[in-house]
Amino acid sequence: MNNLQMIAKGVAPLLAALLLVACAAPEFKQPQIETPGAFKENQAWTAPLVQTAADGTRWQQAREAERQARGEWWLAFNDPVLNELIAEATKANANLAVAAARVKQARLIAGIAEADRIPQIGVNAGAAREKASPLSLGKPQGTPVPAGNLFQASLSASYEVDLFGRVSSNVATARNDAAQVEATYRSVLLSLQADVAQTYFRLRETDAELDTLNRTTDLRAENVKVNQRRYELGDIGEFDLARARTELATSRAEAIGLQRQRATTEHALAVLLGKPAASFTAGASPLLDSSLMPKIPTGMPSSLLERRPDIAAAQRAMEASNARIGVARSAMFPSLTLNAQAGGLASNMEADVFKWSSRSWLLGALMSAPIIDGGRNKANIARSEAALDESVASYRQSVLVAFAEVEDNLAGLRILSDQTERIDDAVMSARRSAELARKLYEAGRSSYLDLLDAERNLASIERGAVQLRGERALTTVALIRALGGGWD
Repeated sequence: MNNLQMIAKGVAPLLAALLLVACAAPEFKQPQIETPGAFKENQAWTAPLVQTAADGTRWQQAREAERQARGEWWLAFNDPVLNELIAEATKANANLAVAAARVKQARLIAGIAEADRIPQIGVNAGAAREKASPLSLGKPQGTPVPAGNLFQASLSASYEVDLFGRVSSNVATARNDAAQVEATYRSVLLSLQADVAQTYFRLRETDAELDTLNRTTDLRAENVKVNQRRYELGDIGEFDLARARTELATSRAEAIGLQRQRATTEHALAVLLGKPAASFTAGASPLLDSSLMPKIPTGMPSSLLERRPDIAAAQRAMEASNARIGVARSAMFPSLTLNAQAGGLASNMEADVFKWSSRSWLLGALMSAPIIDGGRNKANIARSEAALDESVASYRQSVLVAFAEVEDNLAGLRILSDQTERIDDAVMSARRSAELARKLYEAGRSSYLDLLDAERNLASIERGAVQLRGERALTTVALIRALGGGWD
């Protein structure tokens, strides 16, 4: 062996290794995201609720929500109607069906990419009748040439050798795309469940407002009757009677407006359930108490990166973009395809095709490589790298939005809890004030205007309390959505 052969023998493996490294997908590097040690708005919830009994025994307080199965977070509300609505929506919602179909498509596309890993084998068979010209056979013009039959059958196989990682990178891309679509489906499912719950609680809030307003209307209708009698007896003037009638008409108008709002909310719930609005009716169920809403364990902030389906989808999008760089790089290097074919070729009789004397075979290898492409492949690599940068930025943004949503809803629950305590006190005071104003008016010691002010104030505060109940329910569901759904 001469020196040149020795050098070639040593350098060839090194060049091959360099080529492999050059075209393979870069190693995926997880973006560094700074996560806080605890949620600012609810740091106390991140620690176990451990208490000490009088005898010194330490025990952990049970939390009803944690006993529910992961993902079935709505069970923590202990509402059979809500359970049934979410089950119906999961089966029939059109948007969820679209997302499920996309998952099926993505999985099949991944299967198509996987097929490139194995040899492609096919069978060919055909028959033809032909008549050649005398000149093509080297005979004088006018020489009679008879027509003949041609029969053939063959088995072919081809296989692309994955020299530079094109196939493996393409498979990794398809797998991550499928995983991204599946995570998007889970995100759509979580959003659907949360939308059903929030629409349901909004409907119950409206029912509670209507219930409060109907009581106010009944009270004002009674005021009209009393004032009508007092007017007829000459105890009061027409001015007080006109005011009472005005207040009654106003209350009835507000009730009609709330009925329109309820109908719109009911129709929205029907769409979520996959039903025509005309064929769905939700029974009245006022939201009377929001203090029974479940306490949602928030866990550690870093758990958001694992639990939220939208962040999981962004993660898979990054990994797919990273794999596409490998696909783009492999286009700059040769591709090697192995081909094989075996079969029979015979004339006149189709049975002769399968005779040993008619056998034929072919083995070959085809290598193709770009020489001049006008910079197309380099531009495609740069585009793939820019797409990776985009997906990384999208991932970071998704994480930041997730943390902000959790903090928003934790702050909302904390503030709404404080508001509820204050407005409950205000409701008690307003009721007492209205009661005293009525007694004073009936005793002739105050004007009807004082009574109206007290009753208006009570009606306004009671409606405000009802609205706060609804907001607490909606914010509780929003926190569950922000946390990624269920909990362990």
